[in-house]
Amino acid sequence: MGLKDIAIKMASIYQENRNVEAVLLAGSVSRGWEDKHSDIELNIFWSESPTDEDRMHPIQTIHGSVIDFHPFEEEEWAESYLTPENVKLEISSFLTSTAETWINDVVNEFDIDYGKQCMVSSIYYGQSLYGDPVIDSLKNKVQIYPDQLAEKMIEENLALWYRWNNRKALLDRKDWLMLYDLMGAVQKKLMGTLFGLNKLYIHHPSFKWIHKYSGIFTIKPKNMDERFSAIYLGDAHNSVQELELLIEEVFLLAEKHYPHLPFLNEYKEKMDFVRPENKV
Repeated sequence: MGLKDIAIKMASIYQENRNVEAVLLAGSVSRGWEDKHSDIELNIFWSESPTDEDRMHPIQTIHGSVIDFHPFEEEEWAESYLTPENVKLEISSFLTSTAETWINDVVNEFDIDYGKQCMVSSIYYGQSLYGDPVIDSLKNKVQIYPDQLAEKMIEENLALWYRWNNRKALLDRKDWLMLYDLMGAVQKKLMGTLFGLNKLYIHHPSFKWIHKYSGIFTIKPKNMDERFSAIYLGDAHNSVQELELLIEEVFLLAEKHYPHLPFLNEYKEKMDFVRPENKV
């Protein structure tokens, strides 16, 4: 039985609960990206808050094994469990009204919060397993990615100078832990910018499945995947130089596609500053 078949089976169990309005297949399986390490991600949309018994019932029905069972936090109930066939399921439960509120926050209020965007992305790419009218209604609300959200993503993520101006000092000192932490943070900022430029909702806060991005981005640096990968595989000095070039190219892409943004010149001026060396 394939992962999607298991997802369909589990959806049939969840829909037995009268308070479940819809079940959405999300994550890598919904996008055809799954590999041997993939689990099944289901979003369950409820009309009323689920009890612990509601959440445990599907697990007990299949004689599954609980891995994590989290309390209600940040408008979400979350649990993970294994099927008897050793397939892992990740369950995220929300009130349908919460989904509608978060969609409004992102699409109409231009809230760039990554947690909210992840839900919106799941709805955009996900596959309905139950409750088509509810899922279709949610999908209709997220089809158009607003320009204002793209602009806010670019503004937030192109502010790269914090700590990046210390890169040469970290190189000279061989402060590798701080340097690579900084390089990772800058790459995440560039990815956030590129998601905005491409008008795509963030699907994972840590940019999981990064090797797929060159296939879904139309606006991107040349040889993007190979260059981002090489940053962690080569000499540190070369990696910093490559990252500097990628930053420059992403700035040029922002200027090309959003030339009216008033902060771009200010950001570039701040990016040109490098922590000075003491001559005393």
